[in-house]
Amino acid sequence: MNADSPALAPIAPGPRLARGVCRYLVTLDFAPLTEVTPARGLRVDVMALGPTDELWVIECKSGRRDYQTDHKWQNYLGWCDRFFWAVDAAFPVDILPRASGVILCDGFGAEIVRMPAEHRLAGARRKALTARFARQAALRVARAEDPVAGFGAA
Repeated sequence: MNADSPALAPIAPGPRLARGVCRYLVTLDFAPLTEVTPARGLRVDVMALGPTDELWVIECKSGRRDYQTDHKWQNYLGWCDRFFWAVDAAFPVDILPRASGVILCDGFGAEIVRMPAEHRLAGARRKALTARFARQAALRVARAEDPVAGFGAA
């Protein structure tokens, strides 16, 4: 970095974990999207659409306190086929619910260390959720390509 280059701001723990998870999911042929709203009043850290239309939700937790103060994660279970926690190597994994998946990650990559059981979404919910996912992703691309146009919220 030269003297004219601005210093890069450090990435907060949650977005750093999400970045590593997203990089990993792409290697599994999943299409990840961060901060997805599957339904009004819900926002998941990462949702990923798999090659066979499987939908995963991944919640990123930076530490014990972050996990213990999250009282809404169980509301996400009805909006995915598999639910995971994304945590770093220092996280006390034993406090996470055994039925959920665990992905160990950092800002550069990740690895699934516990695969949760699959709970397939009903067809109608899957169709609606996939359309909502696609719409949110498309609007983000449109805003990135033309930020002045004032595209509505996803």
